[in-house]
Amino acid sequence: MNFQRGRPKEDPEINLIPMIDVLLVILIFLMITTTYSKFSELEISLPQATADSPAERLNTIDVSVSATGSYVINRTPIKYSSAEGLSGELRAAAGDQSDPVIIINADASATHQSVIAVMEAARLAGYNRITFMTEARGSK
Repeated sequence: MNFQRGRPKEDPEINLIPMIDVLLVILIFLMITTTYSKFSELEISLPQATADSPAERLNTIDVSVSATGSYVINRTPIKYSSAEGLSGELRAAAGDQSDPVIIINADASATHQSVIAVMEAARLAGYNRITFMTEARGSK
């Protein structure tokens, strides 16, 4: 029995426009938040410079990093290898100096982590001025 005489059945209609709008918003969000890094194609060519010898600085702390990962602060060997221990030694080496320049003198064979540990120790100690010591070309 058909109780709906004369009424044709309506087919359900799917409206695609809201779905397309949502997909476009998601696509835009992903394009904005995604970083495209290609480290395998990154070629680094470090610069070389020649300059006169720098003037003597008074407000500096010299930090040397050996190839084995040992540290020397102002010609004093340090036993600490963690950033927290190094920051305490940097504060002790600074004494009453306010915001000294930290000069990192790392061996060419020193690990990247040992240099980063010195930089992290300087940050923990509150010192923001860091520089690196290099060797001029042809000085050997």
